[in-house]
Amino acid sequence: MPLPVRMTCLYRNCDFLAAAAVPHEISDMNKLNRMIAAGVVAGVAAVLAMPPAQAAPEVSHFKLANGLEVVVIPDRRAPVVTHMMWYKVGAADEPPGKSGIAHFLEHLMFKGTAKNPSGRFSQVVATIGGQENAFTSSDYTGYYQRVTKDKLKEMMEFEADRMTGLVLTDEVVLPERNVVLEEQNSRVANNPGAKLGEEVQAALYLNHPYGRPIIGWRPEIEKLNRADALAFYKQYYTPNNAVLVIAGDVGVDEVKKLAEETYGKVPRVAEVPERVRPQEPEQRAVRTVTLADPRVAQPNLQRSYLVPSSTTAKPGQSEALEILAQILGGGNNSRMYRKLVVENPVAISVGAWYQGMALDDTRFGVYGTPQQNVTLQQLDAAIDQVLADVAANGVTDDELETARTKLIADVVYAQDSQATLARWYGSALTSGATVEEVTTWPDRVAKVTADDVRNAARTWLDKKRSVTGFLVKETTPQEKRS
Repeated sequence: MPLPVRMTCLYRNCDFLAAAAVPHEISDMNKLNRMIAAGVVAGVAAVLAMPPAQAAPEVSHFKLANGLEVVVIPDRRAPVVTHMMWYKVGAADEPPGKSGIAHFLEHLMFKGTAKNPSGRFSQVVATIGGQENAFTSSDYTGYYQRVTKDKLKEMMEFEADRMTGLVLTDEVVLPERNVVLEEQNSRVANNPGAKLGEEVQAALYLNHPYGRPIIGWRPEIEKLNRADALAFYKQYYTPNNAVLVIAGDVGVDEVKKLAEETYGKVPRVAEVPERVRPQEPEQRAVRTVTLADPRVAQPNLQRSYLVPSSTTAKPGQSEALEILAQILGGGNNSRMYRKLVVENPVAISVGAWYQGMALDDTRFGVYGTPQQNVTLQQLDAAIDQVLADVAANGVTDDELETARTKLIADVVYAQDSQATLARWYGSALTSGATVEEVTTWPDRVAKVTADDVRNAARTWLDKKRSVTGFLVKETTPQEKRS
């Protein structure tokens, strides 16, 4: 399972996952790849040679009587724990006309309960020297704290209290809506690349709600109110629609005891229906969108393809797409970089990514910034040539082995971070995967063949399944008429 993609908000307690992300920010994995390229591969190989018990923590998984799923990831190196509560609801679950309500409710969850008034939870976390935040994606919403082990039960009590005890008034809801509007303004409206990302994603998804931005469409955000937030809260915030992930200096028995004493007392307040969303029809037309903005200093191209996710793919397809993305655009040694930046310098930068962790069909992307005196159309054609070559002739054994090593290394290095592990398991379980599928992902990646990668390129990198976005300073007269 790939690590989740993230884009951090400017405001405290908000961290919405990028659905229309600027491609250059799309993957934490690329940072890892650059580190590997700098000479860490030998260390990775040594770790991969370890027996499983040494290489990975023993992850436990159980369920409380009220339906709450619990995952425990032991890490005994320091008396610290990461406590995360995940809800199986995100922007793609919002009712029509209420885009942004999942993210808005994430903000409002910090406004207090009858037992713990607004600000008390955060004040306690700050006083004990802990960390906290929250995040929203298309498929889930999450809240976390990182504290010393002796404060775990207190965090569980706070989180259990606000699971069903949130108190909202117009006096807190309306000012917070203004905060979200300012966030949308700063992160999207004033960011030409993010605006283009929204347009590309909206054009790619003809029917599925992944086509709307996680933060919401501004005209709909402006109308969100207390009643909307409470209705959404009461429908989805219930223990039988949540996953608790705890990583750190704990064992499964002590976590189970604490969970029973805190979360076990929270009643099921709603029966959440199966997540069945509108699906995409056959995509039959090549689509291009052009966004002009006078603030654009450097034109660029971003393209998204509609492809299977780790949940919707047949066995081996998602892993092949992961490797394909690494080979095409996973760093300075990638196929696109060598061909388009080094050998035939038509681009300043290029890359590729695959957002594999999703409940429904997801996106595979390529992007690039042209050299001076190279048009976006010329760069677009050059990228097409590289993709066509992979689809026709496949990849080399060296490319395949390097990509597999990088992806598996990501798993190895993730074990050095409690928060990364907790986020990994939480995002997977709220996106249709299981604990076993997360733990066995490196084994599946290791089995991908060169033929699998070539078939992935042939099958899914069909331009009729894509939308290409051009970001320019100004449009030509012909584009304005179009």
